[in-house]
Amino acid sequence: MGLYDRYLASRLRMSDADLPETVALVITERDLLTDGAYTTLERFFDWAVQYEADTVVVYVSVLDEDVVPTIRRELADLRAPKQIAIRGPDDETVADAPIQISIGLGGQSEFATAVQKLAEDVEAGTLAPEDIDEAAVEDHLVFPTDPDLVIKTGAERLSDFMIWQSVYSELYFTDVNWQNFRRRDYLRALRDYQERQRRFGR
Repeated sequence: MGLYDRYLASRLRMSDADLPETVALVITERDLLTDGAYTTLERFFDWAVQYEADTVVVYVSVLDEDVVPTIRRELADLRAPKQIAIRGPDDETVADAPIQISIGLGGQSEFATAVQKLAEDVEAGTLAPEDIDEAAVEDHLVFPTDPDLVIKTGAERLSDFMIWQSVYSELYFTDVNWQNFRRRDYLRALRDYQERQRRFGR
């Protein structure tokens, strides 16, 4: 760890502000084509756990679903400090592991599937329409965790990942591309998070 990294780490430790319990990362399939991309992801997991994240969620946006099986195999072989759950475009099983990875499963599709399941419950008579609330929707999401902090590398635009869950999340955009993302970039994101006043829509 370099001098500047140690400085950032000390600022984080001395602050009375909370660190994010759930951290989400948005990257692209092209990011994973660069040398060392998966090694950086392993390090990201380590940094997140080291700085008190209970849950880490990673969204890999894809333009071509044909690459999903290849990316999934690579991700399944990652070294990680906690259990990993990987979900693709056709997966509907809840991702309940401490590290959750979505490959091309966007928020619009996830939300539409949740609505379909609610409609099926109503049709089956196990759910009354007036009982459909936020909790009912969340019970049918693949990624049920609300991230405190969402980090997007490389550009100031978001995908449609976790459009329901991230409504009150703090968003952090960095110009640093994934291939150049280092510990200090993660620490900067945490420091920025600590300096914000979260309003949760109020």
